[in-house]
Amino acid sequence: MFVRMIAKAFLRQWKKMMMIAFTIALGASLATAMLCVMMDVEDKMNQELKAYGANISVVPKSASVINDLYDVGDENISGTYLKEDELGKIKTIFWAFNIVDYAPFVSTQVQLENGDEVLAAGTWFNHHMDLPTGEELDAGIASLRSWWTITDGQWLDEKNPGSEAMAMVGSACAEREQIHAGDHIRLKGKAAEKELEVAGIFDAGGEEDDLIYVTVDTAQELGDLDGKIDSIEVSALTTPDNDLARKAARDPGSLSVSQYETWYCTAYVSSICYQIEEVITDSVASAVRQVADSEGQILNKTRLLMILITILSMVGAALGICNLVTASVMERSQEIGLMKAVGAHNASINALVLTEVMCTAVIGGVIGFYAGIGFAQIIGHSVFNSAISIRPMVVPVVAVLVVLVTLIGSIPAIRMLLNLRPTEVLHGR
Repeated sequence: MFVRMIAKAFLRQWKKMMMIAFTIALGASLATAMLCVMMDVEDKMNQELKAYGANISVVPKSASVINDLYDVGDENISGTYLKEDELGKIKTIFWAFNIVDYAPFVSTQVQLENGDEVLAAGTWFNHHMDLPTGEELDAGIASLRSWWTITDGQWLDEKNPGSEAMAMVGSACAEREQIHAGDHIRLKGKAAEKELEVAGIFDAGGEEDDLIYVTVDTAQELGDLDGKIDSIEVSALTTPDNDLARKAARDPGSLSVSQYETWYCTAYVSSICYQIEEVITDSVASAVRQVADSEGQILNKTRLLMILITILSMVGAALGICNLVTASVMERSQEIGLMKAVGAHNASINALVLTEVMCTAVIGGVIGFYAGIGFAQIIGHSVFNSAISIRPMVVPVVAVLVVLVTLIGSIPAIRMLLNLRPTEVLHGR
């Protein structure tokens, strides 16, 4: 009997049931899309933000101490270097897969043919290396400094034979010395003199425009710096800092055992820095705060925006359900009054109405969930140019939201049912 009454209610009021299902589907689709994007946005946003440079800087410990004591800036202190043969160890730390790119830098003063002195910076461009883990890596400033504009020529390609005899010149230096792509320049360093072909002229919009960039081997040969590196810039996917991360950044020794394990096994920028220091001898790794802090703020604000959209979509769905269910109960007031008159209890009538609404909610929720997945993929491809990963946690969260919204939206109708008096309804009052 109970099932038959529900079936008849669906047949008589199918239009209202469709509207209720549509309202729930709309709210569920927005909630699903926002939750899917929110749970995957950290990786996507991190990948996008990596295009704006490294967020970790690694320098020799002695240079860091001198910089801290005398505030001499970030430039290399003479006689303090990192070991080039340890560069591959960065990809062996616990969070190795979060290290998306890095590049070493070694600088030496050189002289041009006209006697002008410039700084030659040796680095990786698109360097290929075999890692201690057996993996392979392509890294360098071609991807780490992707915002640089090549105004003449092209990027130096380390994979081409003869790349060690090539250089890239900053736009300010090129303008001052009248250098163009394809020209040959002679650089005289402390220990050697080399003639290099200019592969390209770049515009970085900063102090790099006054430099000449060469391969690491070339810079080491010019400055008699075999196997030595000034600094390393690392681009890593990180988790926004919280109180634990800030406490650990000040002093990891102040953490309890459980706090230390949580911090070490979470991709905070401070824990990644700590792990880099463990594998690079006599080094200090520190966050580039302008980049790291901006990442955390952007991620938190993006999450907050998506949570707000989810809440508003659910509130809108609840209001829509409230109006539709109340209207449905008002239309059936005589039927419900008759049921009460023949002995039906409030609990059984409420159960009947709620079952009808919940069945409709299930249909709308399922349709909305799959529509939301589609919306999430549209957002992923239009904003991040990649698909959004669907986390299993989204399913129960959306299910709970749909049930809560349906119950909350049905409260006014339930109150009306409880206050409905059979004598007044059956007499048309």
